[in-house]
Amino acid sequence: MTLAEDLRIAGASRKALGPVPFSPREVVACVPDLKSRAHAAAAVAAAHADAVDREGRFPAEAFAAIRTQRLLGILAPTELGGESASFTDVVEVCYALGRACASTGMIYAMHQIMVACLVRHAGDSAWHRQLLLRLGAEQLLFASSTTDGQGGGDLRKSDCAVEVARNRFTLSKNATVVSYGAQADAILATARRTPEAPATDQVLVAILKDDYRLDHHVDWDTLGMRGTCSSGFKLAAAAAVEQVFPEPYHRIHAQTVMPVANLTWSAVWAGIAAGAVDRARAFIRGAARKSGGQMPPGAAHLTRANATLSMLRSTIAAALKRYEASLGDEEMIAGLEFQTRMNLLKVSSSELATAVVTSTMQANGLSGYRNDGEFSVARHLRDVLSSSIMINNDRILANAASAALLVDVAPSLSE
Repeated sequence: MTLAEDLRIAGASRKALGPVPFSPREVVACVPDLKSRAHAAAAVAAAHADAVDREGRFPAEAFAAIRTQRLLGILAPTELGGESASFTDVVEVCYALGRACASTGMIYAMHQIMVACLVRHAGDSAWHRQLLLRLGAEQLLFASSTTDGQGGGDLRKSDCAVEVARNRFTLSKNATVVSYGAQADAILATARRTPEAPATDQVLVAILKDDYRLDHHVDWDTLGMRGTCSSGFKLAAAAAVEQVFPEPYHRIHAQTVMPVANLTWSAVWAGIAAGAVDRARAFIRGAARKSGGQMPPGAAHLTRANATLSMLRSTIAAALKRYEASLGDEEMIAGLEFQTRMNLLKVSSSELATAVVTSTMQANGLSGYRNDGEFSVARHLRDVLSSSIMINNDRILANAASAALLVDVAPSLSE
């Protein structure tokens, strides 16, 4: 069963992403070939996944295919060069790419978070609408810079600030992590509104490659997700004031960045888990054939992996349904219950995905433990272990502790 089938079973709606200046269309009418295009790009990503991991390099071949399939701008409205795709579609593409190559899927997810910010929060800004037009025409790749200085993984605090003079601003940021920063065509960065503003009074700015300079100062040599090239940079930018988003970042973060990140990341992790299950299923089938139909000892672990993967996909489907049903209701999205649920989605998805891949390692035994061979799930395990560290689960659970005393995040079995 695919993630799409899980979404249909859960009754996930096909609404377009929030209040945008275009008429939402059914997916079949908008992007009838999206599934085949995603699978074509995923096939290229899969062919180069081992090399991307081994060399710790950007998945250039996969993103050439993604551009060829015109997948980078699908979320933008049709009149701005996009395809008015639903958010469900974006999650599906993340799942397909994550199943093929974790780094490719994660980069695509992070790009789409930034596209979602533009679609939902640029308003009538002529500059940002022009950027969306360029996205569709040129298939630009957007990165983000949301961490700096002492804040670490706290996206809601910035050390740096924009400094405005006449109709220009400058920004100097010690960006501890900028995933695929060297390969991006534009970066969306957070900063304090003014040098005098508190750390949580933030704005989001969109800066093009000609607007900034990146000076590399932290390497990216990690256990997994090696192809995301999430190095640290010193970011220096100078751009027009009109490139600052018209809405404050606290609204952008609550309504879009946090829920969209947790949903797309979860889909990538589910894809990694599904890819590992594919290999475990192939291994168990081969072992059973060789033994005349007798199931090998690891078969029970495949059963557990399948059951956990089904739970993971259902969890994502339910959260996606909840998010899409809440679009346009700012009060609900800003509410403590919704925010807590969406944050805890990240924790549960990361834990379930890791459990799936661990079970496939047990199912495949030494063949799964090896770094080589068609049944290896070593890369999958290394990649999925990043899931609890990206915005650390401990930070989320600590922040949610007070909320757990105030709201019931599971009021009934049907929700």
